Amino acid sequence: MKRIPGVTHVVNNIEVLPISQFDDQIRRAEYRAIFSQGDLGRYTLGAIPQVHILVKNGHVTLDGVVMNQMDKTIAGIVANTVPNVFSVTNNLQIG
Repeated sequence: MKRIPGVTHVVNNIEVLPISQFDDQIRRAEYRAIFSQGDLGRYTLGAIPQVHILVKNGHVTLDGVVMNQMDKTIAGIVANTVPNVFSVTNNLQIG
């Protein structure tokens, strides 16, 4: 491991999600539902999208940055309308 000045400890919390057709279907449905809403489509622009949709065993987490509280609220509401989703955690930050 390379040494970086000032860094004394690294915690690796990267998790590889299991392959799941069920989760893939939910992820696609979430993407279509969220980003088809008015101004939310702008968050898909660029090489790295600003909003990330994570799905694990039917549980959805929204991570990333949006421009305002309304966008965060709409994304959360729409995410909850997708069929077969057990829960939605809206971790979107306003930046």
